[in-house]
Amino acid sequence: MTPYAVVVPTLVRDCLPDCLAALAAARGPRPERIVLVDDRPATPVPDPEPLEHALSVLGDLRARTTVLPGEARGPAAARNTGLRAVTEPWVVFLDDDVQVGPHWCAQLRRDLDEATPDTAGVPGVITVPLPGGRRPTDWERGTAGLARARWISADMAYRTGVLRRAGGFDERFPRAHREDADLALRLLDSGWRIRRGRRTTLHPVRPASRWASVGKQRGHADDALMRRLHGPDWWERAVSPRGRIRRHAAITAAGAAACALAATGHRRAAAACAAGWAAGTAEFARARIAPGPRTPEEVATVLATSVVIPPAATWHRLAGAWRHRNAPAWREVAR
Repeated sequence: MTPYAVVVPTLVRDCLPDCLAALAAARGPRPERIVLVDDRPATPVPDPEPLEHALSVLGDLRARTTVLPGEARGPAAARNTGLRAVTEPWVVFLDDDVQVGPHWCAQLRRDLDEATPDTAGVPGVITVPLPGGRRPTDWERGTAGLARARWISADMAYRTGVLRRAGGFDERFPRAHREDADLALRLLDSGWRIRRGRRTTLHPVRPASRWASVGKQRGHADDALMRRLHGPDWWERAVSPRGRIRRHAAITAAGAAACALAATGHRRAAAACAAGWAAGTAEFARARIAPGPRTPEEVATVLATSVVIPPAATWHRLAGAWRHRNAPAWREVAR
């Protein structure tokens, strides 16, 4: 029987009670400890009522639960805060927007007991429910991609000692993006193995604003850090889709050139560049609209965001490359 702890970094969103209720209801050997890291900014003082409401669903697990303040520096730093409080040989990280399956505790225990000595981590199987009766929206398809992520930290178990010696999660990743792949690549480079488990966890699609896809482009700065730390082939090593950053850069360059040429009176050249920008933007929008429900609202959202995403992605990628141009390898963060 392998003891384990659970760490949940949270901004105390409205999904946290569902996450904790599912954990409390899961059958099988219970976690020795649950650590909730409240990563809300300290100023203004967070409202304690939502957290207390979430904790109330834990039942008898409430006595095993500790709440620690985070530093509002993102999930990587929050997970490290929880890691420092864990003494069990295994630590399982759960995101606050997932719901573990009804037999999760028993399945997890089997995953851990079957882990070979050279196994550092065991991720769970993530499922994303999509609506029936219609095609998924662009946002829903993006969330569904989490089910294909190889080392997603939404449900990931690590040997506590191995994780501490590796320095934990790299806190220079401020978002829930690439920090899990970075850690996995560091462990694999050190000779450890990561083997997929059999436990199942649900990741519902959360409501999002129509501009949420534009905000996601900040992740291109994290891609720049991955390239700095792991080289230009990190995409292949992480089994991650390369994305459209090169096309985004070309579209952005065409649009910028059209504006510059028009301002200097070069109308014919400006028109050619504008045509290139329009063609690239139209192709991008079509690729996002075609597999979706094609409702007027969805089409309008995709058209609007398809104009903004290429320059936003290009800006964040360039800014990240400059910011992380001399980034050293991540070191131990014990405190």
